[in-house]
Amino acid sequence: MNLLNVFEQINTVDPEFSDRISPRREAIKNLASVSKKITMAALPFFVSELFKKAYGATAPTDVNGVLNYALTLEYLEAEYYTMGVAKAGLIPSGKPLGAITTIRDHEVAHVNFLKQVLGNKAVSKPTFDFTAGGTFGNVFSNYDTFLAVAQAFEDTGVRAYKGQAGILLGNRVVLTAALQIHSVEARHASHIRQMRRARGGAAADQKPWITGANDTGIGAVVNPIYAGEDNVKQAGVDITSLSGSMGKISASAATQSFDEPLSAEAVLNIAGLFIKA
Repeated sequence: MNLLNVFEQINTVDPEFSDRISPRREAIKNLASVSKKITMAALPFFVSELFKKAYGATAPTDVNGVLNYALTLEYLEAEYYTMGVAKAGLIPSGKPLGAITTIRDHEVAHVNFLKQVLGNKAVSKPTFDFTAGGTFGNVFSNYDTFLAVAQAFEDTGVRAYKGQAGILLGNRVVLTAALQIHSVEARHASHIRQMRRARGGAAADQKPWITGANDTGIGAVVNPIYAGEDNVKQAGVDITSLSGSMGKISASAATQSFDEPLSAEAVLNIAGLFIKA
């Protein structure tokens, strides 16, 4: 893919592409200075305000905003896997390390793609705290915790891209690229889930897809990632009222069959649990 050509096409359909996004680092710095005084319970609201002051809105409203919103998520995932791969002894050698290394490379490629498209208008990478303020204090010393948090990130990414698709409908080039990234994130999520299942233990019943409102098994702090995933109605049709080959379709099967979009504000609040500044 010729990235410069993509950039030119985006400017063709959106003349203000190069002018709109301008990170306000001083606002971020000032807000970050009080972050240690903010409780975990208040953090989602705090992060929502941080993004509002830094980017001028709580959520993206056009192509530019969506691309920088996506870039923030890709920064998070790329750094997470980079740190995980670099941590000696964390990930078992062989297929597990190979898989995580491949996922890392994909996330780094996503970051580089979005940064090249945005040029000097790309938002800066935040400083991350992958322990979420100590909630996951062993994230880089316990492989099972590492995989569980990775699953949370990937599930968030899948829903995040789907939630912004509507804004990109008028921009075929950008929509195509976003959907391509979305499909890769979905494969990551499925593979991480299967890696957790192979570990057995608490994750022995893990499936390659989301079931209901929370199946990470790592606590209520990640519940917002799965809000709405217990929906059994699509286009006004109650899926559980339909018959399958084995009788009525179960609620579990109904929720597994459709991924729900997640609003940008919800995604930023979730990501904010892992952002220091």
